[in-house]
Amino acid sequence: MLRNFFAREEGQSLVEYALVLILIAIAVIGMLAVLGANINGVFQRIANAMP
Repeated sequence: MLRNFFAREEGQSLVEYALVLILIAIAVIGMLAVLGANINGVFQRIANAMP
């Protein structure tokens, strides 16, 4: 019974997908943190240029 439980791989792929998703989320959050001020400056210049 335990041999079958540890031999199954369905749960492993789910965990791998979850880890990849977490790494992508961390990368996106990091990029937004770094580029957030620059993006805010661009939108501020656009808003100031409007009459």
